[in-house]
Amino acid sequence: MTQNQSAAMPDFKLEVLIIPVSDVDRAKSFYVGLGWRLDADFSVGPTFRVIQVTPPGSPASVLFGRGMTAAAPGSAPGMYLVVSDIEPARAALIARGAKVSEAFHFNESRERVPGPDPKGRSYSTFASFSDPDGNAWTLQEIKTRLPGRV
Repeated sequence: MTQNQSAAMPDFKLEVLIIPVSDVDRAKSFYVGLGWRLDADFSVGPTFRVIQVTPPGSPASVLFGRGMTAAAPGSAPGMYLVVSDIEPARAALIARGAKVSEAFHFNESRERVPGPDPKGRSYSTFASFSDPDGNAWTLQEIKTRLPGRV
């Protein structure tokens, strides 16, 4: 079989992202404080600790801890959380202590513009926040999925 031939592909499900943090307990407090479910908190000796949290409604989890990655704390960019309505999502995060940006969109020149997408299109309105280390999260409003997406 060549590279160009089609073959049945098994499911590949994204389960976990690892983010680098400087203070494990501070990060745990932040994410649990946002209402994310605490799935695991265990240590294997003094140099390895795993915290696993899951955002509400998400099939994927986030891991952080001690001895998990050599990446610099706060260096995880571009992590997206998809929401069906950005304003209630922003309000919920703000009520739980996150510093969330105002909604924004991008114009035809890909410049960031304040406010939601004026046409109300899915995939076009965003807000952002960071954890205490600076790991960057983006909320993306998706009201209607593109064809083929669940």
